Amino acid sequence: MSRTPPQLALDGARDTIPMVVGAAPFGVIFGTLAVAAGLSPATTFAMSLLVFAGSSQFIAVSLISAGAALPVIWLTTFVVNLRHALYSATLLPYARQWPLAWRWPLAFWLTDETFAVVEHRFRSQGAAGGQWYWLGSSLAMYGNWLAWTLAGVWLGRSVPGLAKLGLDFAMVATFAAIVAPQLKKRPTLVAAAVAGLTALLARGLPYKLDLMLAALLGVAAGLTLEYRQHRIRP
Repeated sequence: MSRTPPQLALDGARDTIPMVVGAAPFGVIFGTLAVAAGLSPATTFAMSLLVFAGSSQFIAVSLISAGAALPVIWLTTFVVNLRHALYSATLLPYARQWPLAWRWPLAFWLTDETFAVVEHRFRSQGAAGGQWYWLGSSLAMYGNWLAWTLAGVWLGRSVPGLAKLGLDFAMVATFAAIVAPQLKKRPTLVAAAVAGLTALLARGLPYKLDLMLAALLGVAAGLTLEYRQHRIRP
């Protein structure tokens, strides 16, 4: 018996619960750091509402607190988010025939966590009803991120020094859990290896340029290998 759209959306939200739990401290930390960097509560919440990109938001706040110029902030966050090119290339065969009314909002809501959940589901069960499953996962992550950003703003204003308690370890653990299952694919493995090595060798560059360079070279390496594999296949 086929599942209805609401059931598929609930399936997506349910399968995303482990990622939601892992991202919760991430949202709290962002809220506290943004307030500590001088952003107003409204600006902090607007960033989560309109940008909805955890790693880019963290880097933007870090650059803002360091006094970086706007072009540096824009370029850095753009390059960091280039990893979504790999996500899009992976999911495009499943979503190619969907109308733009689905693809535009789902593209905005595509995060590392949702990609991991949706890609696994599509690969193992196919993409039938996939837009509803994706929507459920996305809304779970979006609502979670907004709620914990607000909690972080409140805590950052109420509990001095909260950003220094080491809670950012949750961010590392969450990304490790997302990346590990994907390393079985050669393009992803190469992208991770190149990005990690670049970040290590370029560590200490001003304005977080080490992260920008690592993201750029990692994405370029992964896309290059992906392209070559598609060229070789008959």
